[in-house]
Amino acid sequence: MIKPGEQGAALLSVLLLVAVMGGIAAASFDRLRLATNLEANAAALEQARNFAIAGELLAATRIDDLIAREPGRTTLAGDWNGRTMVLPLPVGTARVTVRDGGNCFNLNSVVMNDPPSPRVIRPRGVQQFVALLGSLGLLEGDARRIAAALVDWIDSDGVPVPGGIEDEGYDSGDDPYRTGNTLLAEVSELRAVAGVTPELYEKLRPWVCALPTTALSPINVNTLSPAQAPLVAMLMPNDLRLDRAQAMLAQRPDGGWTGSYDFWRLPALEGLVPTADVLEQPQVRTRWFALDLKLQVGDAELHETALIDAARAPARVVARRWTADE
Repeated sequence: MIKPGEQGAALLSVLLLVAVMGGIAAASFDRLRLATNLEANAAALEQARNFAIAGELLAATRIDDLIAREPGRTTLAGDWNGRTMVLPLPVGTARVTVRDGGNCFNLNSVVMNDPPSPRVIRPRGVQQFVALLGSLGLLEGDARRIAAALVDWIDSDGVPVPGGIEDEGYDSGDDPYRTGNTLLAEVSELRAVAGVTPELYEKLRPWVCALPTTALSPINVNTLSPAQAPLVAMLMPNDLRLDRAQAMLAQRPDGGWTGSYDFWRLPALEGLVPTADVLEQPQVRTRWFALDLKLQVGDAELHETALIDAARAPARVVARRWTADE
């Protein structure tokens, strides 16, 4: 029984207890709402990933159809290169873009290897990279240093090539790290290479790729635009001028060239003698296709980029990342 003088204290205790219980209830409801939202977001994201896989299969099928129409060559017929298709989904939309993924300088081509032999410098790949950097406005000395640093980043040994930089050159910075000593898996790794500033990377990004091979860049001259002429001019630095490369692409037949032999017979190339490895670089059929998928599923957004290998049917995804291509 509460004594008359203790009624106020008892009431205060009850009010405090009610306040504490109310706070606990509110916190519990917040946690429940957060858990519910997290579960819903996870479910939507998982659904979006499933739709993305379906989008990959659809894109691969379209690529197989594209190649089947003209097995010996890939042209711009059908306006497929870089065109975005919007596909309706039961609970959202998907935006699918396919483009030629081989019309770029393959960063991994600055080295060569024949397993189990180690990766060593490929002078031809370095020469072409320096030429591309020069076409983008870099001084030759800077271009050569960056190319040498890229070689040391990828090659198998720890001995710097002339002008290059190995682990010791990266150990002295504020955030020391080591060279990769393996092929680049994606272009964004280039930002860690000595000499590649954010400004240079932004300028260089549209022109380069990291194919899962050390082969020289497989340029499809049937899908290049005249604006991409630097990719042709880099094949024979100091011999093939940029204006001549642009003129060659502007003279491409409506249906594309039937073979690389027709390309090398162009008047603009008269008098030029490519080496055997360069002779094989201009191609008329695309092997590598780049895929960009943007999905909106409910409140969830998902962005996937992938690389598709169409060397053999059916075409297959060989690399993917669940973010935008950087």
